[in-house]
Amino acid sequence: MQHDTHHGRHDRHDHHADHADHSDHASHADHTGHSAHSVGKVGWAMAARATLHCLTGCAIGEILGMVIGTALGWGNMATMVLAIVLAFFFGYTLTLRSILKAGVDFGTALRVAFAADTLSIAVMELIDNGVIALWPGAMDATLADTLFWGALAISLAVAFVATTPVNKWMIGRGKGHAVVHQYHH
Repeated sequence: MQHDTHHGRHDRHDHHADHADHSDHASHADHTGHSAHSVGKVGWAMAARATLHCLTGCAIGEILGMVIGTALGWGNMATMVLAIVLAFFFGYTLTLRSILKAGVDFGTALRVAFAADTLSIAVMELIDNGVIALWPGAMDATLADTLFWGALAISLAVAFVATTPVNKWMIGRGKGHAVVHQYHH
């Protein structure tokens, strides 16, 4: 690969005002994971990674909420509300944890987590819970039923597929996980 002299020195990953155009980072072998520093073209792989991050927090909260509500014999609505609240909680918590590791103060980290994840989690929860609500018998399945676990797994997979384009769109506009990305350096 041929590198121009403007980006010849990339042993460190510094962001300087005079180097604001980072559009050719994808050509650097050691920066392939950082191909979308600025607003513009975003790859599906980056969007999928952001969605997988979101899905992890949502799945933890969703499964925990469904298990708790079902085990306690709660009604469908109360169980679903608990699952959604826990999905947002764990989704934000995972992002918050990674931002705090970068040395950012709690208030800033919380604002970044809200900005990065709210739309993604909301779309994921809408799709996930919509699939479960529309799946015949899924809302009444118990923890011992294959239908409970099967519907939950499929609903999370459908939510992942539906949310990935949303994250791609947000990252391409410098929103969502693009905001978090700047703290990972």
